Order: sequence, then structure tokens, then C-alpha cells
Amino acid sequence: MNKEWLTNLVGKVLKVDRGGPESRTGLLLGVYDDHLAILTEQEGVIYYKIDHIKSITENVKKGLQFQLEIPEDFTFKTAATFKGLLGNLTNQWVNINRGGPEKIEGVLHDTNDEYEFVTLVLNEEVIRLAMFHIRSISYGARVEKQKEDEKSENNKDGGKAEKSKDSKAGEKEK
Repeated sequence: MNKEWLTNLVGKVLKVDRGGPESRTGLLLGVYDDHLAILTEQEGVIYYKIDHIKSITENVKKGLQFQLEIPEDFTFKTAATFKGLLGNLTNQWVNINRGGPEKIEGVLHDTNDEYEFVTLVLNEEVIRLAMFHIRSISYGARVEKQKEDEKSENNKDGGKAEKSKDSKAGEKEK
């Protein structure tokens, strides 16, 4: 995938890969030297190594389904390279390779640039994984969905429920 072409898709909802355990739909947050970041509804921010992506799908007529409102103060970790990103995720709980038999999670303890592997700690296990075989990684940066009850309450009365409670309390004080 071409970085320049992918950069034009930032801010759009895309599907990474057509199917399988690594396939996810989300908002493209950023494109970097060798990886990209998407925000998914269920799993938060997922980083994909560009050379492991088989396809990118965009529905130009209807758009892909994505019903998440992103707060203005939402932040996520960034780095120019995937190795730099792994360094920024040290001591974080991460999920590597989203699904299938290669899925693994644990605390990212260390990245070893000389030998090109990462070290994860999971309970009593110390796992070393070759960086080349990491297709995707996430660390839990998420946007919480507004509960359906809260949405319908706010939409029904336009926020008047809170005002009426306050005005009743004010009347009691008088």
C-alpha cells in the first residue's frame, strides 16, 4: 500500500482486509512510515503494519457502518515507525495479531532492536515474538459509546430533564 494514497483516506471509515481474524472496520486516524492507525467501535485504536495489509475497502455510496462519536480531547499513541510505536507501548497491556492462532496479549515489557523481537509478560510466561510477525497491535485506547438510554433521554427532551430537576430544587429552596 502506498503511504501517500492512504494519507488521502484519513478521516474516512474503512475496512482493513476483506475477512478473516485480522479484518476490522474503523475510522482511519493516521498513516505513518510503515503503519496506520484505525479507531474501531469495539476494540479502540488498532495499529496495522502496512506491509501486512492485503486490502482496504471503502464504500463510496453508503459508507461503512461506524456509529461512534469521538470526543475532541481523544488522544492515542503515535510514532513515525512501527518500532517507535512499540517503544511507546512499553509497560502497556497490548493485544497482538487480533485473531486466529497467532493472537497473543500481555504486558509489552521490552523491544529488542538488535535481534528484532519484543518481549511480553503474561502471568508466569515470558514470550519473545519476532517483530516481523506482528501484523497488528492495540493497547486499549477507546472511546466509550454513549448508552442507548442516555441517547434517547437526551434526544426526547433535548436535555430538559436536567433543567427541570434544577428548577424544582430551586423552587423548594424559595
